[in-house]
Amino acid sequence: MVEPTALPATSRRPRPRSGRLLALLLVLAPLPADAQPPLAAPTAAPTPPAEVSPESPRSALAEFFRLCNEGKYGEAAAFLDLPPSLSGRGPQTARQLKAVLDRHLWIDLEKVSLLPLGRQDDGLPPEYEEVGTIPGRAGRHEPVRMRRREAASGAAWVFTSSTVQRVPSWYEELGHAFLRKNLPDVLFRMGPRGLLRWQWLAIVVLLPVLLGAGRVLGWATRRLLLVLAARTRTSWDDAILGRLTGPLSLGWALVLGLLALPLLRTNEAGADFVRGMTKAGAVVTLFWALLRSVKVASEVAAETEWGRTHPNAKSVLGFGTRFAELTIVLMAFVASLSAFGVNVASILAGVGIGGIAIALAAQKTVENLFGAVSIGVDQPMQVGDYVKVDLVQGTVEEIGLRSTRIRTLDRTLVTIPNGKLADREIETFAARDRFRFVQPVGLVYGTTAAQVRQVLAGIESLLRAHPKIWPDVVVARLAAFGASSLDLEVMAWFQTTDMEEFRKIREEVLLGILEVVETAGTGLAFPTRTLHVVPAPSRTGAGALSGD
Repeated sequence: MVEPTALPATSRRPRPRSGRLLALLLVLAPLPADAQPPLAAPTAAPTPPAEVSPESPRSALAEFFRLCNEGKYGEAAAFLDLPPSLSGRGPQTARQLKAVLDRHLWIDLEKVSLLPLGRQDDGLPPEYEEVGTIPGRAGRHEPVRMRRREAASGAAWVFTSSTVQRVPSWYEELGHAFLRKNLPDVLFRMGPRGLLRWQWLAIVVLLPVLLGAGRVLGWATRRLLLVLAARTRTSWDDAILGRLTGPLSLGWALVLGLLALPLLRTNEAGADFVRGMTKAGAVVTLFWALLRSVKVASEVAAETEWGRTHPNAKSVLGFGTRFAELTIVLMAFVASLSAFGVNVASILAGVGIGGIAIALAAQKTVENLFGAVSIGVDQPMQVGDYVKVDLVQGTVEEIGLRSTRIRTLDRTLVTIPNGKLADREIETFAARDRFRFVQPVGLVYGTTAAQVRQVLAGIESLLRAHPKIWPDVVVARLAAFGASSLDLEVMAWFQTTDMEEFRKIREEVLLGILEVVETAGTGLAFPTRTLHVVPAPSRTGAGALSGD
């Protein structure tokens, strides 16, 4: 039997205790009476953390794992109580034991005894410590134990002879014999998240294969569902299926990944990580499909009778779609964290507590968001409307969550925050049902009363004869005697909502008024001023006086 060597000096050197004792004495030393607060309650000194003994089972396991991870299996064999049948095969047996433990037993070192004598309440002899069990043949679990062995250099914990005796049979049941014979040993060392390095490499190689196979199956599934959807009377199901190629492909890739997981033969920790990744992928797939469905639902709603006839439907659907997409993204983020085992309740509680601080810090952002909500609910304007906001006139191009963009007649783009826009007066030209025509007409002085009556009658007849006139109110009256003209008041409404059409109507009416004035034998006045020149008074008397 090979005698175990002593543990490395770095793991067996006792830690300095003088500094810890000094700090403990300073904490426990009573303060002077005059230095103590008169009403303060005495506080207990914090209990120092328990020190891990270098001769404990925890230290032995940690050192064994460290040496194996560094590939020093010869030194790791010192922690094996090798039976005669395995004499001379210490490094190989240490390597095999590490592989078995990585596959079947995920040891939490924090739960292993840190005392030199191990646990005394586990029902085993004092010098024995059980660190877990390995599934054996016939469904029975076989224990993995260590025992305390005295040596000339000090006591040490080693894996028992009975445990080491079972290592070859456990190792044969691991599978992947071809890989273990042909792959370098470095690939069988532990990597992140409880996965061996070769398992990480396999995942990287399998990922594009799974995505490609998922794409093929997703395409086939969508084609089959489209055939079934074609038999229905509705069209929204066909539209949704047309957008679900990506989610269906990812969903099939996840299913194939779960089916391929047993081939990796991961340990429990690695399997938990892969399952967590798969759950997160399933969450992404679900909410990805929801995002596509929301977009399709918005497009379908826009094609309904309500969407075509309601003046505010486009803005309402646009705002509702963005709000729903933002909500879905936030829900997907929280659900993904939950799939990885993160305590979502504490995060939500923290968000609730920090919400006040965030709201104060992002006051303007929140103000703009609520402004967008008020604009979406009240609907003072919609995309495509020609509006006037203070001194800004133009066409509304976009109503976002933060701001609204208006394209002016000079083709410049004005961005107004929704918080400010909600408090301003908005004049929407697109909401009017008819255009008002107002035109003052000035006739030259010298126009007779009969000519004025003829012009007024002609203008009124001209307006009432127009096919687009609103007949309820037509005004053509003599309004005032101006400084240089006889002022006529002309006003009417035309039933059109198109600015370009109104411009054509206005041109026709103005030309018609000009013809009426010419027919009456008078003319349009323009500002004039008459100057009367009076001769200067005679200066004869003044000259005579000066001559004298």
